[in-house]
Amino acid sequence: MKDHIIQSLLKRETQRQQNSINLIASENIASATVMATHDSVLMNKYAEGYIHNRYYEGCEIIDEIECLAINRAKQLFGAKHVNVQPHSGSQANHSVFSSMLKPNDKILSMSLSSGGHLTHGSSASVVGKIFDVKHYDVDRSSHFINYDVIEDMVKKEKPKLLIAGCSSYSRKINFKIFADIAKQYQCLLLADVAHIAGLIVTNQHQNPLPYADVVTTTTHKTLRGPRGGLIMTNNSDIAERINSAVFPGIQGGPMMHNIAAKAVAFFEASQKNFTNYIIQTVKNAQCFAETLQGNGYEIISGGTDNHLFVLNLSTLKMHGKKAVESLSNAGIICNKNCIPFDPLGPFVTSGLRIGTPAITSRGMKEKECIIIANLITKILQNDYNISEIKNKVHSLCTQFPINTE
Repeated sequence: MKDHIIQSLLKRETQRQQNSINLIASENIASATVMATHDSVLMNKYAEGYIHNRYYEGCEIIDEIECLAINRAKQLFGAKHVNVQPHSGSQANHSVFSSMLKPNDKILSMSLSSGGHLTHGSSASVVGKIFDVKHYDVDRSSHFINYDVIEDMVKKEKPKLLIAGCSSYSRKINFKIFADIAKQYQCLLLADVAHIAGLIVTNQHQNPLPYADVVTTTTHKTLRGPRGGLIMTNNSDIAERINSAVFPGIQGGPMMHNIAAKAVAFFEASQKNFTNYIIQTVKNAQCFAETLQGNGYEIISGGTDNHLFVLNLSTLKMHGKKAVESLSNAGIICNKNCIPFDPLGPFVTSGLRIGTPAITSRGMKEKECIIIANLITKILQNDYNISEIKNKVHSLCTQFPINTE
């Protein structure tokens, strides 16, 4: 029996994705193979525990699948120990915190407005309620990470854990400097590379594994896999603690259909065409940012080295919440985002975060980024005809359909 209501909703969502330009930096388009693997008989299997140590019978093939996912992730990232079971990046981070810290231990991480992440200790997160969290900001004028300031804060605050990682920082991160600071002041280092994992595995960004005590990431975003989390370390003692923190610490049975889809994504990310994809994603983001700059807009930090950037709206009469609504009405989807030291807060914001992973997956290149940037300019300047903008968006979407085969 078909559930016609859900089938109708899925059809509408497919049409929405096909007919809109997705600039949300944390979203991407998984391959048909990843999606087909995710939607498989593996959804039926419980497999609490780890390879050759399950709480249920019938896991012989499951063990092979999880082993394959682990080995592919090890090879892709250059990691000695990998846990592929976290259901999300947030749960991966929570597992690290619960395995390496005690309640009220001190964490030092990037503030949310400077580009940090909720799970790095925002007061809105359970992390901020359990641990004593201090935040560092980007430089007030350049909007770059200031490693000297971070070192001064580590020296003063003496955190148990230092976090390097962001959700809206558009410049390269020097994990070696972070590691040098952590080592000097005897704190642990977590590198959360959820946004830049795809850049790391294609050598477009420094790999933190030689430097950090533990590395977490999501498997979607620039990795273009299923939604999920991943934890990696080169320290066997830390690996054992993390495994216990994931299961039975905060999760029950792993989602084996998701782990199999992760394995497919790791295989795809090891191919030459994926490297070409990531290089084009960065080129697209840089072209996009440069076009908006040429149209008179300020980009936070002056540009981008990765797949995203934040557009400063503080000099306009339109805040982030209004901007995303206006863009969405025209079929251009992005998210409002705080700028460094934003006075408006996360529900309104003075910025837009723009990312190019999804449009690059559709085959769009610099030419299309220029067109979209100019359409955004017209909308932000309130100098447009909505029907005309929608027609141009529809034309681009038709030229570059989402591959569902």
